[in-house]
Amino acid sequence: MRILISNDDGYRSSGIEALAAALQPLGDIVIVAPERNRSGASNSLTLDTPLRVFEASPNVFFVNGTPTDCVHLAVTGLLDPDPDMVVSGVNDGANLGDDVLYSGTVAAAMEGRCLGLPAIAVSLVGQRPRHFATAARVAHLLVERMALEPLPPETILNVNVPDIEFEQLQGFRATRLGNRHRAEAMVPAEDPKGRPIFWVGPAGPEQDAGPGTDFHAVGNGFVSVTPLQVDLTRHSDVDPIGEWLPK
Repeated sequence: MRILISNDDGYRSSGIEALAAALQPLGDIVIVAPERNRSGASNSLTLDTPLRVFEASPNVFFVNGTPTDCVHLAVTGLLDPDPDMVVSGVNDGANLGDDVLYSGTVAAAMEGRCLGLPAIAVSLVGQRPRHFATAARVAHLLVERMALEPLPPETILNVNVPDIEFEQLQGFRATRLGNRHRAEAMVPAEDPKGRPIFWVGPAGPEQDAGPGTDFHAVGNGFVSVTPLQVDLTRHSDVDPIGEWLPK
C-alpha cells in the first residue's frame, strides 16, 4: 500500500513527522506538503501562479502552495505509482464542528477523496498540543482498519484526538459535527506606518456540543471519528426550492 501524507502545518511540522513514523510499517510512505504553515487555506487551489515542487529528502516533497495543491499535484502526475490512500495531519489543533469549513487539513483529505482515494484527516485537540504520538498511533489503527475493511467510496474520516497519552484514551466514538457560536470580534491594529490592519478573531465557543457530537466525544476523552462527504446539497430542500422559485 502506498500512502500519501499531507497537512496544512508544513512539511517540517512535528505532527507530520509523527504520522509518517507511525504509518511506516503499513506501506510505502510519501510526503507532499506545503513549504510553510497554510492553516485556514480550506479547499483553495493556486491558479494564478505556477507551483514549484522541491524534494527535501527521499520521498519528502514540499510545495509553494496550499494543502489542496499538494494532494492535487501528487495524485495527478507527480507520483508514480499513484498512492492508494491519503492521510492528512497530524494537525496542530482541533478541527471540530465548523472548523472543517476552513481547515486545510480536512481539505487535503477532501481533495484525495475527490480524486478517488480513501482519505483520513487527523487532528490533535489542544491549545498547544504535545501528544502527537498518540494521534499518530490512532491514525495507524484507522488506516490498518480501512485497508482491511474499506468504507463506502464517498466517505472521508475527520478524526480528532484528545491531547493525552494513548493509554488514557477512553476509546473511539463515531460522531457528527457540532457547531460553534459566532466568531469573536476581529482585532484592529496598526502597521509600523500607522495604517489600519486587522486580525481575524478567535473561533467562537462551543454551541451544539452535546452527546453524539465531536466536541462531546473529545471532551470526554474519546477519539472522535466523523464521516464527512463532499456533496453539500441539502437534498430535502430541492423540491421545496423548486416550488418556491418564480414560475
